[in-house]
Amino acid sequence: MAERTENSGLRVLIVGAGIGGLTAAVALRQQGHNVEIFERSRFANEIGAAIHLCPNANGVLLRLGIDALKFGGVETELLREYTPAGEAVHITNVKQQAGFWRHSWLLVHRAQFHEGLKAAAQAPGPGNPAILHTASKVIDVDPHKATVTLENGEVHTGDVVIGADGVHSLTRTKLTQAKGIKPASSGKNAFRFLMTRQQALDDPETNSIARDMGAVDMWDGADRRVVIYPCANNELLNFVCIHPDSLTAIETGGDEYNQQISKKALLEVYKDFSPQVLRLLEKADPATLKLWPLLDMPTLPEWVEDRLAGIGDAVHPFLPYRASGGAMAIEDAVSLSVMLPRGIAAADVPERLKVYQKARHERVTTIQEMTRQSVNLLPVDKTIVMVGYINGHDEFDHSAQVLRKYLWSKNPHMYWRQPIVFGPMPGPRQDWYGNDRATKSLEATFQTASIKFKTSRTLLQNLFPNDRYSFITPSTVARASFSQTTLNGMDWLGGGGYRHIGLYIHGVQYKKENGEVLKGTYMPILFESLADPIVSGREELGMPKLYTAIDIHERNSSYRLQTSWQGAVWGHFELEDLQDQDTGADKGTIGGEDDDGILVYRYMPKVGRDTKGEAAEEYPVFVPHAQESKVVPSKVTRVRRSKSAKVNIDGLNWDALPTLHHVVSRLAEIPIDEVIEAKITEGLGVPDVSSAQRIE
Repeated sequence: MAERTENSGLRVLIVGAGIGGLTAAVALRQQGHNVEIFERSRFANEIGAAIHLCPNANGVLLRLGIDALKFGGVETELLREYTPAGEAVHITNVKQQAGFWRHSWLLVHRAQFHEGLKAAAQAPGPGNPAILHTASKVIDVDPHKATVTLENGEVHTGDVVIGADGVHSLTRTKLTQAKGIKPASSGKNAFRFLMTRQQALDDPETNSIARDMGAVDMWDGADRRVVIYPCANNELLNFVCIHPDSLTAIETGGDEYNQQISKKALLEVYKDFSPQVLRLLEKADPATLKLWPLLDMPTLPEWVEDRLAGIGDAVHPFLPYRASGGAMAIEDAVSLSVMLPRGIAAADVPERLKVYQKARHERVTTIQEMTRQSVNLLPVDKTIVMVGYINGHDEFDHSAQVLRKYLWSKNPHMYWRQPIVFGPMPGPRQDWYGNDRATKSLEATFQTASIKFKTSRTLLQNLFPNDRYSFITPSTVARASFSQTTLNGMDWLGGGGYRHIGLYIHGVQYKKENGEVLKGTYMPILFESLADPIVSGREELGMPKLYTAIDIHERNSSYRLQTSWQGAVWGHFELEDLQDQDTGADKGTIGGEDDDGILVYRYMPKVGRDTKGEAAEEYPVFVPHAQESKVVPSKVTRVRRSKSAKVNIDGLNWDALPTLHHVVSRLAEIPIDEVIEAKITEGLGVPDVSSAQRIE
């Protein structure tokens, strides 16, 4: 295999080219990985059998671009259940219920299915075509070095090894938790064979069985069962005849998967079934009739070992009930591709394999138990529950969510805000991966226009949330500012920005329960022009933020702004006769002032009609400028002072400001006794307010 470059993907070694191995090859090559498959036979194309692709399996295959209808798949239309004597027990019109499932339930010839998967793995398409090594028996696997050793002595090294080598798996023996666990007889064997549908149609006695397209027929007895269904474009009928293993034994040579058996044995086992069934069984071709031992195995607690992951029958063999053996191998393969996405580092593979197991283990073992229960005919209501659990599932979506939750758990300090079902929300303090954004804010710019004025102490004091907030001095004259800031170059907004304007009440202190006093500027309201900072500021920081539009008109020597809501203009702020001044004494703080910090009050109401006025949580919050400046130091680059500044606020009415009138009308009451200072400060470096802290 060629030397890997940084972006060339993982080296994936797959042991076994069955359904699971080939599906894994398709899925992982589409993620940009380099896949090699090692198959001991000339090619693992099973003869004389078909497979169900139930909706859950068909759905994920379609997402991989594999449409089984293109290689002979037959859509299931009828499910008919009979007693061994041929009496109808239950008939389900599957086609009429097709809208219940997102995808069709298909019946596919295994050999054709293998060819379709093989083509998808090796043909040109997304990612590099997989390399298939046939007649390459693997005799050893090292799960820690991710190596496979072939019978001819070749050693291949990868980043991950996938054990897809079936029920008699070599790779399973390399799992520490699988030591001593082996498959054993379930107590059942199955005859398998195919015949042409035309053979059944040509015989008047069996014509009724084969006449309906897409029909799955089952004759269920106390200890034996005959299942017949079409495949290969409805041209072949597939037979699976399950019975106690004490009734059959190997008569001639064969292998562990397909043991040869005589037709005489077949007819003897089912001699008490209806004449119609026996008539069909008599048509079996002795040359293609095979015996299939049905093996089961205790549940493995672990499917992975360092860089080795088992899939399919290698770690969870299935009995042929509920059409789930192949489907679970397919889902395993898909889950692995989700856990090993494009660009993943080789160092992350062992941990991601554990996440794969977490995603799959419970579902697979649950369905395994369902198949064991299905040895006997079950009540209809229990069958419906099982079918719903199996079919109503998409492994891409399920594994993607398991992976998301794993990645979220890696950083428990990520911010969560409503709506939490979509995951932690990026914002001004964290990026998409939970990394601190603070250093990136050094290049962000700010422009703050502030108008400081004298006003009524009593009126402003009415805006304090409780009596722990008070003015530092007893003077009846208070100082406050309307301060408006424009931010740009914000990395968390893709380089864009927004505007905010707030009322800042200076010379305020908060007395804690222990007697300690904090001094700063109290901010009762902050209006912003963009929803995203409002949401993050209210939820993460407890800031009293509301929305308003903020329009700015700047000239060489003037700066005018107006605030509005849905066209209703409620504020006019003007700074005239602007002149440049020395920047040395100015600081780029949130309020544009030289204060210790910002005091705010967090309040979140309880949910429910009977909880009016009750708080889910409320407490004071302080943002110390000293700590903020250490996170992101702000550099003032320009200061312009105004010789003439004005503030005009109109409270309007509830019709004009249906959600803001209660706030704006109070702001309109604030008298501007004297403008003390008006200026515009510009600079570089915007603090992220991450120093905000709960006081009590």
